[in-house]
Amino acid sequence: MKESAVVWPSSAPAPSPEAVEGAGARIRLILVEDDDDFREAVAGELMDLGFSVQCFADGTSLLASLADGTDADVIVLDWGLPSISGIDLLPRLRREGIQLPVVFLTGRNSPNHEHLAFDRGALDFVDKARGVPILAKRIRVIVDSAKRPAALEGDEMLQCGRLTLKPRVSRAYWDETDLDLTLTEFNIVRLLATNIGDHVTYRAVYDCMHHVGFIAGSGENGYRTNVRSSIKRIRNKFRLVDPQFGEIENYPSFGYRWGKPREDAA
Repeated sequence: MKESAVVWPSSAPAPSPEAVEGAGARIRLILVEDDDDFREAVAGELMDLGFSVQCFADGTSLLASLADGTDADVIVLDWGLPSISGIDLLPRLRREGIQLPVVFLTGRNSPNHEHLAFDRGALDFVDKARGVPILAKRIRVIVDSAKRPAALEGDEMLQCGRLTLKPRVSRAYWDETDLDLTLTEFNIVRLLATNIGDHVTYRAVYDCMHHVGFIAGSGENGYRTNVRSSIKRIRNKFRLVDPQFGEIENYPSFGYRWGKPREDAA
């Protein structure tokens, strides 16, 4: 069933030219939304905020366009697309080798929908009722974060025992086997491994997944459910390569840490 229509707040003032100019380089965004009026409204407001927006009404047309390559920075997906839903389109994009960050913009804001989106590899999940300015801020954080490792990390490779991290391409290897981590999963592993032996809080892991101050889930500490789910997926990917994998250790009610390599501990 198609999600209900969302009315955007009309009282927000238009951004000043200085605000748009100061927001950084123009981000190239792909918006996939089948509601013509809503798509036009969102695209227009994003362009006013300094984005370059390319629109598609369904996943089929998006895939056809991406077959020839793209210079986009991020994809914004609706959940209830025709022919192939947004949540099924995301893994299809990954199978096609398209690794662009994906953000869901949807009215289906239940925790189950949110968990499934993150499980499939989305980097963010924005309720349509929050409005375009919030979406724009989330997108800028994601794109800036994706660019930052290449700019700050001078080394081509980081070695932590049997784990090899290649920050420039966001790939992680265990015993030289590619773990096929998503960008979010790679960032979590990198955070833990670069703090080897030290506990990293749930909040710090969640900030790594999204951005500082972002909150999702129910209650003050609802984000912990998302962190646990992500850690579980990461552990399972390691255990596909090494059934004895146990480097990611849990400290109950606090967070996780990357334990010392087993040969060192012995």
